[in-house]
Amino acid sequence: MNDLPVTIILRSFNEGWALCETLPALQAQEYKNWELIVIDSGSTDGSVELIRDTRPKHFIQITPPEYNPARVMNQGMQLARSECGIFLNADATPQGNHWLRPLAEALLDPKTAAVFGRQIPRPDCQAVFAHDYERCFGPDRESARWEHFFSMASSGIRKDIWAKRGFDERMQYSEDDDYTRWCRAQGWRVVYVPESVVIHSHNYTPAQAYKRNFGEARALAAVWPGKRTDFNFARTVLFGWLNDARRDLWFCVRTHRLREWPHALRIRWQQRRAKLAGFKDGWAVYRRNSRTAPINPPAPVAATVSFERK
Repeated sequence: MNDLPVTIILRSFNEGWALCETLPALQAQEYKNWELIVIDSGSTDGSVELIRDTRPKHFIQITPPEYNPARVMNQGMQLARSECGIFLNADATPQGNHWLRPLAEALLDPKTAAVFGRQIPRPDCQAVFAHDYERCFGPDRESARWEHFFSMASSGIRKDIWAKRGFDERMQYSEDDDYTRWCRAQGWRVVYVPESVVIHSHNYTPAQAYKRNFGEARALAAVWPGKRTDFNFARTVLFGWLNDARRDLWFCVRTHRLREWPHALRIRWQQRRAKLAGFKDGWAVYRRNSRTAPINPPAPVAATVSFERK
């Protein structure tokens, strides 16, 4: 067998409805040289039984208040016996048996620090969020022209590079964005691998959309290269919302989902308000307090052991 070993690190919390498809999809991968590490945040919906049945190499259970995404990912990388950590959310289900190989092979390049695959929305995904998936992962993805974009839901990183810095455990959101920005700043590549596909989406309520965008904007303030005044009501909220409304209208028209446009308007308004409020809060926290302390993950396991799934 010539395939190098990789470690799949799966995070879960009450997603048994998806695990019943995600776990068999992992077993069906034609790339067989992998181990599985699962970190579950206190599931009570039957997920634990599904996970145990797969006999992962490591199964770590924590309580919901203990969950910190950066800490969990650092812990997974520490436990990994391979030099490549492949991250997968429990509700991101691989499509076909060729999900793993493109991610693993892209990480063979020592100049590539991180990779991420394509995500397609579930059939019940609301139009406003389906539009976001098209912008981020579609055939003519807008995110390719953004200053930076990365998604951890289906992704991979090299352990030798992670060992130099790790994920910043002081951040509760966008720790993957922060880490991959650092990788790029050091001269390593962050690569999109569209051949690796999962189905994954969320229908957030307006309150959930506000909370998520507040957290992401708060984290963005920590790495923003410009000025605090780059984010203001006119630019960030008013004109940003109008631009969102225009793009969502066109998406709804061409996908025959025009009746969902009023819902998109409500969601975008919450997102825009949250972006401004979160950025202001993050600027006060991160720019007032020093972020110069070194960021180090737990000491990684040095040995690389070959293993194979049957």
